[in-house]
Amino acid sequence: MTAPFAYDVNPARIVFGPGTLARVADEVRRLGARRALVLSTPFQQADAEALARQLGTLAAGVFAKAAMHTPVAVTKEAMLAFQGVDADCVVALGGGSTIGLGKAIAYRNDTPQIVVATTYAGSEVTPILGQTEDGIKTTVRDPKILPEVVIYDPNLTLGLPVAMSVTSGLNAMAHAVEALYAQDRNPISSMLAVEGVRALRAALPMIVGNPKDVTARGDALYGSWLCGTVLGTVGMALHHKLCHTLGGSFDLPHAETHAILLPHSAAYNAQAAANELQPLADLFGGAIGSGLYDFAKSLGAPLALKDLGLQEAQLDAAADLAVKNPYWNPRPVERDAVRSLLQRAWEGARPQ
Repeated sequence: MTAPFAYDVNPARIVFGPGTLARVADEVRRLGARRALVLSTPFQQADAEALARQLGTLAAGVFAKAAMHTPVAVTKEAMLAFQGVDADCVVALGGGSTIGLGKAIAYRNDTPQIVVATTYAGSEVTPILGQTEDGIKTTVRDPKILPEVVIYDPNLTLGLPVAMSVTSGLNAMAHAVEALYAQDRNPISSMLAVEGVRALRAALPMIVGNPKDVTARGDALYGSWLCGTVLGTVGMALHHKLCHTLGGSFDLPHAETHAILLPHSAAYNAQAAANELQPLADLFGGAIGSGLYDFAKSLGAPLALKDLGLQEAQLDAAADLAVKNPYWNPRPVERDAVRSLLQRAWEGARPQ
């Protein structure tokens, strides 16, 4: 008998397939908007300006200062830019940093959002915003944060560097791994989580072998969409708390931190959530923690927090912050155990 559950469906429109970048203008009009502010990071400014030219009179301007971990100071500057050009929607072109900025604007003024995803972040289909102020990263969940339209065009990911593809894909996987043992999990979210990881498990090695494989790129986007969808419907646990701590308070890069910590956080919960994680353990050779580590290593992913610039002397402070106001977790969040987890992740040791 299926256990009782609750399942909230987030109402986003998904436009998927090669060439769908050409449909951005149609989607702006479908939302009833006329002046779109195009958002990007400085690195993708040229692409954002090209999209603005494609939109023609529907483009109100470009704001290309999106930054990792969504600093509130950047959001305030973007709000002024939005008001200054009299925009009535945002088009976020990029990955998690740009998507986060679009969400931060919408959280404050409820403007419609279109996301053109160029990585495997997955955050584009969640009503969750993580933002950083005074060295602390906090999260908020609100219906206003969820983008109305997400465009997935595999052609836009053909130039995504292999290293970024790998870490972004592992970041997406982390959402699904934690969804399987979430306190509010349900049969639908679990089904999506397993399918999302399966798709990424198959696609990422193909991308490493041939970065221009549009079929593999499409499969990775499909997997990241599913993983992001489960992130938006159930709560997260220790893994995401650790990543928010290391990103917000120690300025570690988002996707790389997720990639390194995932095998260790999965191993931490492997016994407490053995039944829930079994479908993924089977995908990765029978042991979820070491299996994820070996998979990441085979892709050339970063394995050690020390390689991201975190100092060993900072691990005690990181552990203290991580156990403060902890997220619900299937295994008790114990300071010494978390400190040991961080030590192994800092060294790049294989989970036991």
